[in-house]
Amino acid sequence: MEVEYQEEYIRNSRGVQLFTCRWLPLSTPKALVFLCHGYGMECSDFMRGCGTKLASYGYAVFGIDYEGHGRSMGARCYIKKFDHIVTDCSNYFKYISGQEDYRNKRRFLYGESMGGAVALLIHRKDPTFWHGAILVASMCKISEKVKPHPVVISMLTKVEDVIPRWKIVPTKDVIDAAFKDPVKREEIRSNRLIYQEKPRLKTALEMLRTSMGLEDNLNEVTLPFFVLHGEADTVTDPEVSRALYERASSEDKTIKLYPGMWHGLTSGETDDNIDLVFGDIILWLDKRSEDDRISNKQFSDNAGGNGGCIELVSPVVEMSERKQRRSRTHGSYLCGWKGRRMHHHSAM
Repeated sequence: MEVEYQEEYIRNSRGVQLFTCRWLPLSTPKALVFLCHGYGMECSDFMRGCGTKLASYGYAVFGIDYEGHGRSMGARCYIKKFDHIVTDCSNYFKYISGQEDYRNKRRFLYGESMGGAVALLIHRKDPTFWHGAILVASMCKISEKVKPHPVVISMLTKVEDVIPRWKIVPTKDVIDAAFKDPVKREEIRSNRLIYQEKPRLKTALEMLRTSMGLEDNLNEVTLPFFVLHGEADTVTDPEVSRALYERASSEDKTIKLYPGMWHGLTSGETDDNIDLVFGDIILWLDKRSEDDRISNKQFSDNAGGNGGCIELVSPVVEMSERKQRRSRTHGSYLCGWKGRRMHHHSAM
């Protein structure tokens, strides 16, 4: 199936310019899928395979680069508050969901690694809004194998506001550990939009606190979900996904562990393995994507999120297999209940 690709810049409620992109089937979509990428990653290139694959099976797929990630503005991979990521994604995803062409479609979150934590926290903000989540090697609990000692956490916490952006957190080469296929691994390493330096102190602590907070509240997960994990994953422990599956309150929950596969299930394995994983994902989505006329009342009640405001700031770029063209937006604003008009700044 032919797929159309679009790009767009928006500005969030804090005035930060964020990159968004989408992959659209040329026919009416079965449902909406919203991508939450991993730490240090980005959507337009790294998740292109995922977006294209899902759109080719009839899904409208939407991605956003978090502040400081990919093509979005902000200090590279500096996470001052994890909730900023969650709020930005939630506001943008709800805006898309409320558009006339999409408001009757089912809405699914898709999170990889740290993006799994983002997806679960988006769900927590409004548990009844989402119809399901696909969680690939999700960061929703700190493995006992790598959890820092409380004394270490205490020491780092004392200096996080003094040197929050310092890149001092020791870590192994995640790309080497995450992506099994050597050719794909080097392609990922050559992507300049992917952050490959040491984590910043504040970022590492925000991720740690987020994971520990999720771990303490896994029973609050109520939406249908499909959690996938490679059994040979050394970046996030497969036991993390098992804990989510066992403790979540969801009535509809599925887990699949893939023997011999690593962390990068959808991008770092052989083509045959990647096709197997996406086959499972699409099968799960297809069974839960029937259009049964979602109530529009949800949008009058919920679509504004927490009152944030999103501003379009740049041209939309549209590309398909047959054509490549540009169209320009004209300073329109995507606001919630109490959204305020942001001052317009030129795009970089």
